[in-house]
Amino acid sequence: MAYQIPRGTADVLQEKSYAWQALEERLRQFCYLYNYDEIRTPIFEHTNVFKRENDSSDMVNKEMYTFTLENSNTSLTLRPEGTAGTVRSFVENKMYANPDQPVKMYYMGPMFRHERPQKGRMRIFNQFGIECLGNKSPYTDVETIVLAFSILKSLGLKDIKVCLNTLGDDESRNNYRTALKAYFEPYLDDLCSDCKRRYEQNPLRILDCKVDHDKEYMKNAPSMKDYLNEESKEYFNTVCNLLETLDIPYEVDDKLVRGLDYYSHTVFEIVSVNKEMGAQSTVLAGGRYDNLISYFGGPENMSGIGWALGMERLLIALEAEGITLDEKPGLDAYVMCLDKQAQTYAFEVLTELRANGYRSDMDYLQRGFKGQFKAVSRSKAKFALLIGSTEMDSNQVTIKNIEKQEQVTISRDDIIEYLDTQFE
Repeated sequence: MAYQIPRGTADVLQEKSYAWQALEERLRQFCYLYNYDEIRTPIFEHTNVFKRENDSSDMVNKEMYTFTLENSNTSLTLRPEGTAGTVRSFVENKMYANPDQPVKMYYMGPMFRHERPQKGRMRIFNQFGIECLGNKSPYTDVETIVLAFSILKSLGLKDIKVCLNTLGDDESRNNYRTALKAYFEPYLDDLCSDCKRRYEQNPLRILDCKVDHDKEYMKNAPSMKDYLNEESKEYFNTVCNLLETLDIPYEVDDKLVRGLDYYSHTVFEIVSVNKEMGAQSTVLAGGRYDNLISYFGGPENMSGIGWALGMERLLIALEAEGITLDEKPGLDAYVMCLDKQAQTYAFEVLTELRANGYRSDMDYLQRGFKGQFKAVSRSKAKFALLIGSTEMDSNQVTIKNIEKQEQVTISRDDIIEYLDTQFE
């Protein structure tokens, strides 16, 4: 039988892995600058970490991979996102007691959602995210947005914009929910099945509907800004003013509510406006959450903010703008063994090269001279080390500079010193 990769998953093959490594390193560098430390949480958690009471999100209702342990009632779920597990760990490990707040963390790894596979959406996808936990301030809201924007700009992305909105505090959101329910009640029969569920659970999520979004009554729905109390207005105005002070371009989108129910106050997305991205244009998204820490048993007055990006989708956005991250680097040296008798000697030389920091390899297939030189070319090696019985008997090596097409025969004891001078 033929063995194939499961639908909605992908292999990252060797040639592509270098772009992934370059991206991961860039993300880590920025987190280091912004004083974010890495956290690694389990790939699966107890289901109630993600499935909270009356949650209206599609992720919770339709997309989670949940299983029950044999001979047990324990329900576990493969993590569909990184925030909940990070906040769970923050509370469980009593990080809220740290004298220095907020606690700033980042995570990187696979997430799992059972959704229809398409460009930029996989059932196993890799996510990078940050969480800033322990305080509530428009300054930390802006810090997280600046961090996100700076990362994307440093990668060379130009066709992007920041979309921003506020969901206000609990009082503002409750007033807005009441207004939305009254507004959408006459249209209930026309709403899609998901929005009928959202009407009862969280009517704000109706505004995010991909099925009904072009209908006239959706365009005329009440706006959140009309239901903000003075405290929420002031908070959002401070966020906007700070972004303007820092020359971070943004657009206010009053239909932006985000896909998860725990958000409050500032929510944002960074989207690609490149036409090659199609419908999956959101590169990065996040927002503030006032009640998630207390949900997990932490202090009532603690808030957090964070964002996440799908790494596959970010790589697609880079490709759409013609941006290439690191490709597979060439070898420093390729050891060519010219006859079988010298194979052990050649292998010793190869091991010495690697021990001294030179990226190198050799032929293990006992190919002829021509075949090995093709391997040198494919590996983009800077130097070829030619070793046969003559070199072995005289304890020497012939080194060829591929670019200059020059070669020299030297003592084996001088190989490293010679290469050091060539790479200065």
